Amino acid sequence: MNIAVYCSAKDVIPEEYLALGDDLGKWLAENGHTLVYGGATGGLMSRVSNAARAAGGQVIGVVPKRIIEAGRLAHNCTKIHKVANMSRRKQKMKELADCFVCLPGSYGTLDEMYDVIASGTVGEHKKPVFILNYKGFYEGLKAEAAHMKELHFLPEQEHYMPMFVDTIAEIKNCIMQN
Repeated sequence: MNIAVYCSAKDVIPEEYLALGDDLGKWLAENGHTLVYGGATGGLMSRVSNAARAAGGQVIGVVPKRIIEAGRLAHNCTKIHKVANMSRRKQKMKELADCFVCLPGSYGTLDEMYDVIASGTVGEHKKPVFILNYKGFYEGLKAEAAHMKELHFLPEQEHYMPMFVDTIAEIKNCIMQN
């Protein structure tokens, strides 16, 4: 299965978050899954991809021109898709992936996450998205979704929605069930 992982590219985050990337990347490779990610260096992105490659896994990078120009192209990918911009990166990753995993991150991670959720909501795909709410990282996001539902901006019964999980073990279980 091709698993797209969205996550932070920042190096100066707590080590326990970086270790999540090691755990997930290694597990993906050991279980025969292919990592699809942003193809750049830094933070959780590097940790997930380095762990996957170190465990003998396949790693597909989808990297925009601007990231390449900034000297942040990862060199651990078994396949690279060079794209014009971030919008094209999101589209290509959605095409390549069978499911999506969102680890902690910032604006870029949120942008990618919401793009997948929004496109699933309008029926462009039915691929699952799993959001790691490690130590409550995405509690604000969950609260915002509940608020939108309370005010009827989200339907009471959503036909497509992300699944929040609290541990990497839960993500692994969710992937195995798909």
